[in-house]
Amino acid sequence: MKKSKIVFVALDTSNVKKVKKIIQDTKISSYQIIPKFGHQFFYSKNGRKFLEKFNGEYFLDLKIMDVSNTAMNAIESIKDLKGCKYTTVHAHGGLKMMKAVVKKAKLTKKLVLGVTILTSLDNKSIKEIGHTKTIDQLVLKQTSLIRKAGCFGVVASAHESKIIKKRYKNLFVVTPGVRLPGDKKDEQSRVVTPRDALFKYNADAIVIGRSLTRHNVKRNLKKLIDHLNQ
Repeated sequence: MKKSKIVFVALDTSNVKKVKKIIQDTKISSYQIIPKFGHQFFYSKNGRKFLEKFNGEYFLDLKIMDVSNTAMNAIESIKDLKGCKYTTVHAHGGLKMMKAVVKKAKLTKKLVLGVTILTSLDNKSIKEIGHTKTIDQLVLKQTSLIRKAGCFGVVASAHESKIIKKRYKNLFVVTPGVRLPGDKKDEQSRVVTPRDALFKYNADAIVIGRSLTRHNVKRNLKKLIDHLNQ
C-alpha cells in the first residue's frame, strides 16, 4: 500500500481499556494507521478525558450539523483536543454552516471533512427521506458545496469516490463502509473491500471498523495487510 494512503480504525466502543488495546495492537510503522473516534466514545463518561490526554493524532468524527453559530461553537469546544487532526461536518447543514465550521477549525488547526450520504443508505432509503435524485447525483452536489466551503476533504462511499476524484483531483476522499472479503455487511448497504476502495476507486483513506476490531485484532490486521499487498 502506498504510504500516502491512510487507514482509519473506527473505535466504536465506550470501553477505554478496549480502545487502548486496539490502538496498541494496530501500531505498525510501515502503515499510516490512525484511530477514529465517534459519538459513542466521545460522549461516554471517560471518552473525552482520554482524548484530552491522548498522545498522538486522531480523527474525531462528530458529523456536526446545526445552525452556523452553534456548529462553529462546537468546533470551539474541542480546541483543547490537541491530538484531533480531523473532524467532520455534515453537508446537510448547508454551505453557510460548513464555511463557519471551516473558518473556526483553521484557528484550532483541525482539518474538516464534509460528510455526504451515509454508507448505510441506498437509493431506496433516500427516496423514503424525500430525495428525488440518485445517490451519485446527491453526493456530487454535496461535494461541490463541501469544496466551496473550503473543507479539506469529503467522506463518501467508494462507489462515489472515483467520480469525485475524477472531478476534484486534489480533494482528500475518505471512504467508510469497508469490509474485508467475506465479512458481514452488518448495517451497511454500499460496501467494498479495502483494496478496491483505495486502488480501484482511488480513495485517499478508508475507515474500517468491525473487520479489524472484532475478535483477534492482530490476526485481522495481518489479513488486512496481506489483502492490501496482493
